[in-house]
Amino acid sequence: MKHCVVIGGGVVGLTTAWALLERGHGVTLIERDGEVAQGASRANGGQLSYRYVSPLADAGVPLKALRWLLDPDGPLRFKPEANWAQWAWLIAFLRNCRGPVNRRTTERLLALGAYSQASFARLQAQAQLGDSIALRTPGKLVVYRKPTEFARVAARVKGSGAEQALSHDECVALEPALADTEATLAGGIFTPGEAVADCHAFCTALYERLGQHERFRGRLGARVDGLQRDAQGTVLGVQTELGGIGADAVILAAGLHSRALAAKVGVELPLYPLKGYSLTAPIETGHRPPEVSVTDFEKKILYARIGQELRIAAMVDLVGDDLSLDGRRLASLQRSVRATFPHAADYDRAMPWAGLRPATPSGAPILGASGVPGLWLNVGHGALGFTFSFATANIVAELVSGRASPLPLEGLSL
Repeated sequence: MKHCVVIGGGVVGLTTAWALLERGHGVTLIERDGEVAQGASRANGGQLSYRYVSPLADAGVPLKALRWLLDPDGPLRFKPEANWAQWAWLIAFLRNCRGPVNRRTTERLLALGAYSQASFARLQAQAQLGDSIALRTPGKLVVYRKPTEFARVAARVKGSGAEQALSHDECVALEPALADTEATLAGGIFTPGEAVADCHAFCTALYERLGQHERFRGRLGARVDGLQRDAQGTVLGVQTELGGIGADAVILAAGLHSRALAAKVGVELPLYPLKGYSLTAPIETGHRPPEVSVTDFEKKILYARIGQELRIAAMVDLVGDDLSLDGRRLASLQRSVRATFPHAADYDRAMPWAGLRPATPSGAPILGASGVPGLWLNVGHGALGFTFSFATANIVAELVSGRASPLPLEGLSL
């Protein structure tokens, strides 16, 4: 048995702690905030999209990005910084904006998604988190406004079996709330089996469940200042505000905060924050919310009913480590959602949120060995942290245990 220190109390760190305990290890989880799930896990889109995993980097995206930047309601905003890390990330991102690269990455992420779906089912059976996480499996509908874009995607999924191409009328029949939209939809792609859940509630419930385990220790409100190393450079533990904690293995799962900690031991992580926004609006009597998980492809807006609330998540802002709530972006999001689902929820009482999603240029997470003995990585999940966390936790736990990864790590490692 090893004693493992997991840095990060979001969904990735918590699932990693669970997976390590499953394999017989002792775990200390350290989170800088006083509660778990206060970063990108706090109010994200809530969608568990195991098959809708194609990365942002793709052929044609740079040209689309220029159009988005000229649109005040567009999904992208860019603020240049005098920061080499931003430009290095953008250059690497552009290198990934090629069709063959996108297809290879998508294939890897589809395998990761399928493994994550199975891993989540196993965790649910073991942890028995109950109804508190508002888990539903309504399927996912991606709607398209442009006929040419829809025709291209529909031709790709034809005959796949896992996905269904639907006309405008078929989309409305599947999701009657779409009858209220102002837009004329070209069609949609429906994937049965995709799920939605409350990520924050999941993290809170899982942390409580972890706390019942005799080999688990949780330290909230404790900032990790650095990593302890021996003369040969092997990581032997962490240094916190509350003192040192020894470890046989240290796993970085702290999202963007992982960059600075890794840099202290000479490991450069190619992570950049993709800022996203969400609204959480109450659903009351008389509202007509979508029951199916819906993604507006052109607007890049996600809609998910979570209990008696509608979660709306959107936007990719490349503005550095800026967590402020931009009033213009929130007003833009309000305009879009009121035009698409005008009667779905009480938007006047919607709670706004902004979060920084730790993304790699390729869109694939970074898993496994860091190159520094004793230090392991589970970082870079971007907007799919909730979806992929169950798989990546098991992969990293297997590697820490000295066993082979259950999936090939090509394209998923540093």
